[in-house]
Amino acid sequence: MSVTMRFLAVVAVSSGLAPGAAQAHQPQQAQPQQVQQPQQAQPQPPQQAKQAKFSPAERDAKAREYFTDTVLKTQNNRPVKFYSDTLKGKVVVLSFMYTHCGDACPLITAKLVQVKNDLGEAFGRDVRFISISVDPEQDTPEELVKYARKFHPAHPEWIYLTGAKPGIEHVVKKLGAFSDSVENHSTAIIIGSPQQGRWKKVRPDAPVKVIAEELRQLVAGEIEVRRTAAAAAPGNARQP
Repeated sequence: MSVTMRFLAVVAVSSGLAPGAAQAHQPQQAQPQQVQQPQQAQPQPPQQAKQAKFSPAERDAKAREYFTDTVLKTQNNRPVKFYSDTLKGKVVVLSFMYTHCGDACPLITAKLVQVKNDLGEAFGRDVRFISISVDPEQDTPEELVKYARKFHPAHPEWIYLTGAKPGIEHVVKKLGAFSDSVENHSTAIIIGSPQQGRWKKVRPDAPVKVIAEELRQLVAGEIEVRRTAAAAAPGNARQP
């Protein structure tokens, strides 16, 4: 099995992000009584335990290999490499939208604004939001800017992505959220930390504080990973 496929297996087991795993459906307004909180952590399967043994450099290389550095464009018309420029080095929140959506997308974006406010200073410093257009042929950078302005002030750590259709489709498939129909796109919110190899899909009707707390736990894990890596760096080892 190749390195790429081994990493795919790790991602699929730990997060359900295997290509084709999206549960796309007709976007509907979230019903409070149907709230499903993210599942509690389960014992690590063998593949995930193996992932935990990777060094930070190895995990970074495997994450780049899996998610790829497909070039997309931000709402500011800036070319970015998907993994290196958007995922790397942050706890991330990924969502899927299109600017002329009249039901689920505005509700999900409004929910994320609430999550952003709940995070306070952690948003931007530790957490980045990435909203990916599933209709890149219609959603130019200019249209993304107009859409974002309806919900929140511009912020460098809330990135909207569009680009060539093949590139967007490739990225969305990697995230397990591809659908042949724009209207039936996935409404799942994906939260994760590439540095820790931890990923989770969250229903869009999960409570704001539940999502924010999940992100805080990922941030705490990220800080611990950095501390451990720094302690293990050459020159920092304790003398006998």
